Amino acid sequence: MPLDLILIIPFVFGAVVGSFLNVCIYRIPKGLSIVSPPSSCPNCGSRIPFYLNVPILAYLVLRGRCSKCSEPFSARYPIVEALTGVFAVFTFIRFGPSIETLVYFAFLSALIVITFIDLDLKIIPDVISLPGIVVGLAVSFFLPYPGVVDSLIGAVAGGGILLLVAWGYLLATGHEGMGMGDVKLLAMIGAFLGWKGVVVTLLFGSFIGALLGAVLIIAFGKGGRYAIPFGPFLALGAIVHLFFGEAMIAWYIAKATGV
Repeated sequence: MPLDLILIIPFVFGAVVGSFLNVCIYRIPKGLSIVSPPSSCPNCGSRIPFYLNVPILAYLVLRGRCSKCSEPFSARYPIVEALTGVFAVFTFIRFGPSIETLVYFAFLSALIVITFIDLDLKIIPDVISLPGIVVGLAVSFFLPYPGVVDSLIGAVAGGGILLLVAWGYLLATGHEGMGMGDVKLLAMIGAFLGWKGVVVTLLFGSFIGALLGAVLIIAFGKGGRYAIPFGPFLALGAIVHLFFGEAMIAWYIAKATGV
């Protein structure tokens, strides 16, 4: 079977998972069950039948509106489904048909949920990050990378570095500049990706975050204070390391040593 046809399978699987992630994004911050009741319109409460709950296609067929009350649905729904499908494909290409693919796809799925919740509400639910730390440490016993030791160091270093930054900022300014959700998120990232993943995540995430902050200052004036959630930048940094981190580190070492 041609590769492009094979990749349709992980994309469809990922899109279906993405539909469930939309449920998580909406319900977890509200403290609602992610299992029941079945999917329904947020406006009129009518149940969405399975044949109108097909990822991406249903949104396009219904033109982004409820079939009962015609209330528009958020464009986030097909975006999350398509994004999850794309990540499923990339993970399959990167790791092949392996346990690593399942583990890291689950990790990416958690990052997607965290990112959209943080963008919406500027919170990172403990119900995702804390179990994520435990799962990351547990699967390190069965995966060749990053290994148990690196996973443990990554979790401690990830949480510890941001905790020190948060405390230092609070002591220096008297204001909280970083939530504990970011601390727990980086600990989770470290548990899955090891200490090297923490370094790449922090460097890349901080660079993109600073770049966006500079753009906002230029656009809206100097001295403005903007509550920019850091979680999405950490998630982006983790994704960059997962797919390109080893190559980036090898390139940097080669440049630094002249080898």
